[in-house]
Amino acid sequence: MEVASQTEAETESNGVKTLISFYSNFLWNRLTTFFPSSRKISGFYRRTSRKRRAFLPLPLPSSSLDSSLIITKESRAYDVLEDIMEHIFSNLHNIQKNLQFWQSRAEGSSARKVYFMLCERGPKAFLNGTAQLFREGFSMQHLYRSSSAHISERIAVLTTLRYSLATFLAQLYMEVEKCGEELVKDPEKSLSSLLVTINDLFSKLEASIGHLHAMRQSDSSVDGSYSFPLLLEKLPEVNREGSQWTDCEIRDSLNLVYQNLHKLDEYISQVVAKHQKPRKITLYWTSYTCGAIGMSICSIWLVRHSSLMGSPDLENWICEAKDSTVGFFRDHVEQPKNSNASFNDGVFVRCASLAASSFNDATIANVILCLYVDGTAPFAGASSAEDDVQIYLHSNLLAIRDELFETFRKRHKGMMDIEEVQLTSNSLHRMLLAFSEHTKGQKFPENASDQELLEIVMSRYEKELMHPIQNLLSGELARALLIQVQKLKLDIETAMLELNQILRANEINFAILAALPAFFLSLILLMLVRAWFKQDSKAEGRGRVARIQRRLLIVEVEKRIIQYQTYVDQGLEKDAQCMLGLMLYSLDRLFHSVERHAKATGEWQCACVLGLKQDIIDLAKPGLHPSYKLKVTSRMERMYDCLLPSLKRQ
Repeated sequence: MEVASQTEAETESNGVKTLISFYSNFLWNRLTTFFPSSRKISGFYRRTSRKRRAFLPLPLPSSSLDSSLIITKESRAYDVLEDIMEHIFSNLHNIQKNLQFWQSRAEGSSARKVYFMLCERGPKAFLNGTAQLFREGFSMQHLYRSSSAHISERIAVLTTLRYSLATFLAQLYMEVEKCGEELVKDPEKSLSSLLVTINDLFSKLEASIGHLHAMRQSDSSVDGSYSFPLLLEKLPEVNREGSQWTDCEIRDSLNLVYQNLHKLDEYISQVVAKHQKPRKITLYWTSYTCGAIGMSICSIWLVRHSSLMGSPDLENWICEAKDSTVGFFRDHVEQPKNSNASFNDGVFVRCASLAASSFNDATIANVILCLYVDGTAPFAGASSAEDDVQIYLHSNLLAIRDELFETFRKRHKGMMDIEEVQLTSNSLHRMLLAFSEHTKGQKFPENASDQELLEIVMSRYEKELMHPIQNLLSGELARALLIQVQKLKLDIETAMLELNQILRANEINFAILAALPAFFLSLILLMLVRAWFKQDSKAEGRGRVARIQRRLLIVEVEKRIIQYQTYVDQGLEKDAQCMLGLMLYSLDRLFHSVERHAKATGEWQCACVLGLKQDIIDLAKPGLHPSYKLKVTSRMERMYDCLLPSLKRQ
């Protein structure tokens, strides 16, 4: 009984404080109406100077040509609704981002949860967890339980916050849809009833999340003091019952709405801050620590070998690295590039024909052909314009031609030629012929084959080997050995000639192969620049990953449409409103991610047909049947370029 009486006393005191603050603001606004400059100051709290980002439009009637143009930017009803929607969407995004992180950790294995508790919460948690392991004899059961409780507590609080905000968003969206006709016709006249509705929705929101401070358990893992309860301002009953409000009463009510928004933002930011995911530097503190230690060791080592410590090692290494880089670039980039420029005669002639077709001027092509053939300038009696062309081509194209062929001219010098092989072959033939005639004692024709003569030499060689020492001094053994050496020389030169021909035929291929390191390095740099330019990590980007994320947003919308209808069929009104709010949040993210791409392709708003913007607005309407919405999502995936798969686009 005493607790109940204390609660009633606190409620009465809060109501008295609200009434006093309301009438004090009312009197102050009455006084400030006498000063014209103060009106601008009173409205400054509502008119923020920052630019609003694009978000899901209000569910206004689509019968008019453009309802958003009728409710102008000066309309206070439009401003307060936009501000509320923007704040709710922003808070939902913050909650959803942290909730997804904790849900991913909850789906991990027990070992993964223990690793998170020890190595992904900072050095302090690592030391505490290690000390706890030592105290308990390296028992992992306590760490398993504490990690599960740590994650589940944060999931429970963030899920409750998301549920309440999504329900508030859905209720506000449905109320705006109900009074949409009045807002379009006379927004100022319907502002009073809209403010009363917003006040009631804030009261429901306060009742749903104001008890989160009482959910903290005695052994909670949340650090620091817990957040205070959410206490929002309320409209006095006297003001709510009035049928016609004065301008000062409307401004006071608007100030109450913005005060409630400010309190709501503070409350949610404090609750989310105590249950948010660790920062990136906290998650990867072990990697950063090892990297810092490694860099420190490298820095000490570099200082020891630098001129600061009187050592010339560092300067010498830099010079050697510079010379090696320049040499590598010269040998593997410049020379292969010049080698690739070596073309045969027919290619050069075809280039001249291509120039004639590209520039539509036969004179230029003729000049190129003449320069290539003999280096002369044609058309001696040409006009001044043609003379300028001839001079330009003569001074540039001829130099380019000489530079293209200079590399191969240098490389072909000193290579094995067919004449050298022919000389060796003729010498061997004469040696075989003389040996055979001396051995057989008969005359052989000049065109006798080397194979027949070589058989005679080998037969004599085998006989001479019967008495090698005697025949080496007085026989034909030494002569036969010299003939075989000459034959071996001919075989080697023939093989070198064939190898040389293969190398010449594939010289461009080898040049390209030598240029591959530079090519791959350029390709890696190009990929890095492309990744930075496309910003492929978010749904707003231009790359393949961003396109996949946009398509996943449509899948998320489809799932929530089906879940919303399931809750409606089961009579679960609160759950259905929550799912509607989450669907609106997904549509807001989709709206923001596709707007820029659809505007670039002309699919955002079309004059003859409905564009992507209107399809997203139709999906947000609570009154449309789910089957129609699913048809719209299916059409969006197949029709709009920014939502197509990357393979279909290619």
